[in-house]
Amino acid sequence: MTAVLTRPAPPPTPLAAAPASAPPGRDLFIDVLRLFGTALVVLQHWSMPVLSLAGDRITTGNALATGNAWVITWISQVMPLVFFAGGAAGAISHRAALRRGGGSPAWLAARLRRLAWPVLPLAAVWLPLPHLLLALGLPSQPVVTASRLAGQLLWFLAVYLVAVAATPLMLRLGAAYGPRVPAALAAGAVVVDVLRFACGLEAAGWANIALVWLAVHQLGFLYADGRLDLPRTRLWTMAAAGYGLAALLVAFGPYPGSMIGLPGAAVSNMAPPTVALLAVGIGQIGLALALRGQIASFARWPVVARALGWAGPRMMTVYLWHMSALFCVTAVVVVGLGIPTPEPGTSAWLAGWPHWLAALSLVLWPLLRGLSRFEEPPAAPPYRGGTARIAAALALAGAGLLVLTVSGFAPGPWPVLGSGLLLAGLLLTRSARFRRIRGN
Repeated sequence: MTAVLTRPAPPPTPLAAAPASAPPGRDLFIDVLRLFGTALVVLQHWSMPVLSLAGDRITTGNALATGNAWVITWISQVMPLVFFAGGAAGAISHRAALRRGGGSPAWLAARLRRLAWPVLPLAAVWLPLPHLLLALGLPSQPVVTASRLAGQLLWFLAVYLVAVAATPLMLRLGAAYGPRVPAALAAGAVVVDVLRFACGLEAAGWANIALVWLAVHQLGFLYADGRLDLPRTRLWTMAAAGYGLAALLVAFGPYPGSMIGLPGAAVSNMAPPTVALLAVGIGQIGLALALRGQIASFARWPVVARALGWAGPRMMTVYLWHMSALFCVTAVVVVGLGIPTPEPGTSAWLAGWPHWLAALSLVLWPLLRGLSRFEEPPAAPPYRGGTARIAAALALAGAGLLVLTVSGFAPGPWPVLGSGLLLAGLLLTRSARFRRIRGN
């Protein structure tokens, strides 16, 4: 990876500039998108499960598989917006680091520490927890199911780490070629889907993990450059074109309507991501940009600004631990009391949904209070290890996150291996303090 840009980024336009009330170096619009994305992820994960206990086995369904509820996913599947906001924040942060005299390796080391450090307490809790619960006599299948799911949400960090690692290179390409970079990535995603669906090369679809997510991440770079400072009519057109293309792909192509995987579906738009999901992402980004003025004004309200200031340093904790809160409430309500989830969409489900969310929030609250301190990694000397070392650190951490995504924390050697790889990657981001010895 190279440490400098080929040419300086263009000066920010009024659209890319942060609102006047934002802290220095912050963009309230991007902050709102990141908070909105995290909140919707949590709300969706808490609302989807349809749970029941048969004997000592728990069965799971998805409320969004009921009727036409999949339409909700065209808004609630916000990962494209999260990657877009992450791209904008990453570009701003990287360029600020260069202005301060740092290089890309040091910036990558700092970003890796911020992303990976909060995962360590999750691993510290979940590595022994399944063994403890099984030793206490809890049914094996619910314990193993929960421990696997506790690690699956780490897929986002694994993929996002790829986008972070590629940031210095992709910023150079963006400075040189501008909008042609996300266009080329989108074209590559189209080719991959043709190979997957028309030619039967199913394995080719996994290439879109990089192409689709890097495409929306690159749009965040364009925003940071001010290149998405477009008339609102063009932004509304962008939103309509994205959603319209997605509708055509679903209506006439091999793509399902849901933007998340649903039980029994032959194809998922999410794993691996498809062009249909990319189109919805473009629609979401266009819609958000068209409403940017209203969003920024909303974010300047004192109560909203305070909420953003409080939630910002805790978003990763909420993301990492919200499924643990779900498992706790499920253990009491479904496994302990034997109360299944009502049929989705019925009056019983609608009446119980607010109480379900309230119970989950009450369980998450102490986790948030106790664990949000880990969002800030310990102070470390400035990284001076060079490009090769940080590349190895990124590879080890990414491999560890991938292992944990696949295996979760189910009893066995894989969670230990994944956690060890993650820890090794973090250790490589530290530069030892050397004491200079002067000769006589």
